[in-house]
Amino acid sequence: MPNEVNYQYTGEEEIQRALENPISSQRLKEIVKEGERVVIITSDITRPMPSAIVLPYVIHELKQGGVREQDMTIVLALGSHRKHTNNEKRVLVGEAVFNSAVSVIDSDMKQCVNLGICRNGTPVDVFEPVADADRVVCIGNIEFHYFAGYSGGMKAIMPGVSSHAAIQANHSNMVKLGAFAGNIETNPVRQDIDEVLDYIKVDFILNIVLDDHKEIVKAVAGHPIDAHRSGCKFLDSLYKIPLKEKADIVVLSPGGFPKDINLYQSQKGLDNAQYALKDGGVIIWCASASEGFGEKTFEEWMLTKRPEEMIKEIREHFKLGGHKAAAIAMLLQKAKIYLVSDLSEELVKRINFVPFQTVQEALNTALAVQGPDSRVLVMPHAGSTLPYLCTS
Repeated sequence: MPNEVNYQYTGEEEIQRALENPISSQRLKEIVKEGERVVIITSDITRPMPSAIVLPYVIHELKQGGVREQDMTIVLALGSHRKHTNNEKRVLVGEAVFNSAVSVIDSDMKQCVNLGICRNGTPVDVFEPVADADRVVCIGNIEFHYFAGYSGGMKAIMPGVSSHAAIQANHSNMVKLGAFAGNIETNPVRQDIDEVLDYIKVDFILNIVLDDHKEIVKAVAGHPIDAHRSGCKFLDSLYKIPLKEKADIVVLSPGGFPKDINLYQSQKGLDNAQYALKDGGVIIWCASASEGFGEKTFEEWMLTKRPEEMIKEIREHFKLGGHKAAAIAMLLQKAKIYLVSDLSEELVKRINFVPFQTVQEALNTALAVQGPDSRVLVMPHAGSTLPYLCTS
């Protein structure tokens, strides 16, 4: 569970407070001008970002600066994910915004323009409507990310609205030292993401942090780097969980829908759980995965490659989608994974997990294997919490 943190404001009051007190920036209404075309980038359906709550405040601030609704476009950042249905768009942005003059569109990896090349060779390919806008505003939520350190900030651009080639080049840095959850200053993936700011101007961000009830408990607004870093520090205080010792068995849920919508998304919670587990332990992974694998290359690797093949291939020939399969393969080298899901037993066995119908059945088996005196740790919000060993 999260650490105890005192909040002065929560929910919509906290959104308003952040917009009125931007970090290293003017207020958004003071940045924009009448007649300018403004793009607002927000998360897709696989993220727990409450865009329908946040967007009206951002749009109101833009209107105060003289921007008309017909000059605003909301871009749903798909990265490499599937497109939305119209009903999903309606739910994501809210009924009032969806029925307004504000355009709501999905990003498209195939409709990008190149703006330059990062120092390590990553192309800065950005969705054309974003690149062509007069002003760019990014909104999103901040969580721990298993190789980018943290979500949020410039991640809305890279990988949010980038090309397949750009995403693959950026994600290939995950095999380098420093690419792990909770690390930002020496993280090669995050450094690459933030360098994109040298090639495209992001005028303002609004990032939020959710508690374990999916309520907004912190908002940060303003400069895309400084505001983001402030949000990351708050996240640490809330969700970095100290452990005196690691567990023999970890029972985890990524945090419910949409974090367990498919295996591809659920993997993030699985990755965080490994920091709480002793080598040779058992992870009981509870994830609906009602939409199956969630990504084609990930599915292909999981179904056709042995774990050792995945690890070898990702190091020699990085491939987007395969990276998550390889991350799971690395975990399988030091732990058994029991899966409680909506997937068939046959499929679960085929992808190297042990299937169970209920958590209790999985736990009983784990205790029989690890011993009745095993230390058991439960992570109900594993997609958000980051355990770390604290000896002091």
